[in-house]
Amino acid sequence: MLAVMKRSNSKAQSAAGPRGRRPWCGLAALCCAGAAWAQDGVTPVVTIGAPRALPTIEAPFAVTRIDAEALRAAGPLVNLSEALPAVPGLVVANRNNYAQDLQISSRGFGARAGFGVRGLRLYADGIPASGPDGQGQVAHFDLAGAEQVEVLRGPFSALYGNSSGGVISLVSAPVREGRVEFGAERGSDGLAQGRLTLASPLGTEASMQGSFTRMQLDGFRAQSAASRTLGQLRLAFGEPRSRLTISLSDHEQKAQDPLGLTRPQFNADPYQTTSQATRFDTRKTIEQTQFGARWTSRFDDGALRELSVSLYDGQRAVVQWLAIEPGTQGNPRHGGGVIDFVREFRGTDLRTRWAFGDADLVLGAAADSQIDDRRGYENFIGTGAAQVLGVTGRLRRDESNRADSRDVYAQATLPLAADPRTWQLSAGLRSGRVTMSTADRFLTNGDDSGRLAYRYTNPVLGLRWMPAPGFSLHASAARGTESPTLGELAYRADNTGGFNDQLRAQRSRQIELGAKWHQRGLQIDGALFAIDTRDEIGVLTNAGGRASFQNVGRTRRSGAELALRADLPAGLRLTAAATVLEAEYRDGFLACTGIPCTAPSVPIAAGNRVAGTQRASGFVQLETPLFALPGRLALEARAASRLVANDLNDEAAPGYAVWALRWSHRFALGDGQTLETLLRVDNLTDKVHAGSVIVNDANGRFYETGAPRQLLAALRWAARF
Repeated sequence: MLAVMKRSNSKAQSAAGPRGRRPWCGLAALCCAGAAWAQDGVTPVVTIGAPRALPTIEAPFAVTRIDAEALRAAGPLVNLSEALPAVPGLVVANRNNYAQDLQISSRGFGARAGFGVRGLRLYADGIPASGPDGQGQVAHFDLAGAEQVEVLRGPFSALYGNSSGGVISLVSAPVREGRVEFGAERGSDGLAQGRLTLASPLGTEASMQGSFTRMQLDGFRAQSAASRTLGQLRLAFGEPRSRLTISLSDHEQKAQDPLGLTRPQFNADPYQTTSQATRFDTRKTIEQTQFGARWTSRFDDGALRELSVSLYDGQRAVVQWLAIEPGTQGNPRHGGGVIDFVREFRGTDLRTRWAFGDADLVLGAAADSQIDDRRGYENFIGTGAAQVLGVTGRLRRDESNRADSRDVYAQATLPLAADPRTWQLSAGLRSGRVTMSTADRFLTNGDDSGRLAYRYTNPVLGLRWMPAPGFSLHASAARGTESPTLGELAYRADNTGGFNDQLRAQRSRQIELGAKWHQRGLQIDGALFAIDTRDEIGVLTNAGGRASFQNVGRTRRSGAELALRADLPAGLRLTAAATVLEAEYRDGFLACTGIPCTAPSVPIAAGNRVAGTQRASGFVQLETPLFALPGRLALEARAASRLVANDLNDEAAPGYAVWALRWSHRFALGDGQTLETLLRVDNLTDKVHAGSVIVNDANGRFYETGAPRQLLAALRWAARF
């Protein structure tokens, strides 16, 4: 492990931006080192959910692969929300607010997140983008360098540990040849992005790939400007049987926060910004670095076929200025209106794969940890007429938060017939423990120290039957666990100091039935699922700037998913995805609906929808060649039903449908040069809609306005050498 620089803890630094950012951080894991490129008519290959890469039709679970072509045609390669609506069962809503992450949920898991991503495991080239406590972010994903994005839903996601409602994994493209690319995108509301990528073999047994991207945006609402800088470097050494891969990434982002709107504000002017955002200059800065390595060795003889060791280490520094009134911060237990933390995260994974005839067995162990040096400051200085808002004032919080997970796992596939592709049994088990603690150093307002641990053992079982080539049926079942995050454990239900040691992990039982039909030019994937969860986590109290959480009892999520891709006559191509989800509370409970709320008093009836979920969503795309003209033209439609914003179900974003039109073409310029062009018009009819909601927002500012009509032009020049 590389030595790392110690950071300063001065208050002056936190006023200027993230504290003590060290330039490079340690070792970071790389796994999923690539997957086979899917040509037209060939079943795509995925690397998650199984002991080794396999065609999706052979997987006994619901999994979707979005390839590089689809990613590059979907937008400026900034957000996963551009391309992932084509994945059934998944909701990826763009908040149009870069001070918060995307709103992502899988079959209703993760819907409660007001910021960041919860309930799903996130990976970028095997480096976890989710912490041991289950919260993650995807802003640093390098979509331009991706070969594919894989999305796993359902029971087999339990094999990825805590917060396993689903898995999203980005896999970078391997280096196949010397290549340089320059991309430039310009769009509505001041969007400007430039990108430089260089990839090259280094002799016969090494390669490198690096990229640098800079994005700027003014935003379509006041106080929503953002900028992002992303650098990536990947090095590979050795021949395929024994290979070391190293990755390095650096992510910097500055973003203003326009906040959400109340329903009256949204009805009056959906493109306005609430006055609190401009009064407090709400904003957020992020700086993250990570560096890591993975060594893999493969063997032809004996039972042991593969051994891999991964290590990763990184640092994430965040400062966020919130819109909390000075009077509220007068509460001596208040943590202030400025969040300032530096997170150090690291982990390791040891994985072996064994072969016994046609049977495969994976055995492994993983350890992950994060340490947050967290400060809170007042967001004002002075009093009366001399008071200044939106700055960093007095220290109000000083503590260290820690989360550690230790896991062992096993997964096996066993053919049950002479032809291993006909009947196959898959089974797995992951057992682990996640420990979370706080050491409070700011004791003038009481001691908030505490510690809590959760244990879990989650089995999964799947059966796949292929009665005919290109057709498969599967059934799977599993048990899953999702612990509270460090933020959800911060305060007791009675607003006294210390961890909420009464908060339990929510546990689920999932079953899934699926069918897949993959023939040349046609792919149909369908799944039915049912999920029963106990001890669902929800908001309990919200007062004095502190939110506490409770277990609200049982919930049920059930539904159906369908994905279709068809190559039609005359060069037409149809892509579609549809989801139906019923997510409801099975037990009634009491909740808070405003601020201040020191005790829940509003009854939530059994049968209410789980906040943040919608009954139906869909995506359709029809793509056609232009015959006499170069390129392809595509018409897209995205639709979503009513989105419930709170547990009481009296606030909801109306359903909507938006259209998009795009033209794309890749010109061959000779001498190994190409010019890729993309023109898009999103929200073609300029539909006014709420694209996402802030779930159970205590201020009632639930609604985040979707983008109006957006224009995009992209040029991406590349050359081989």
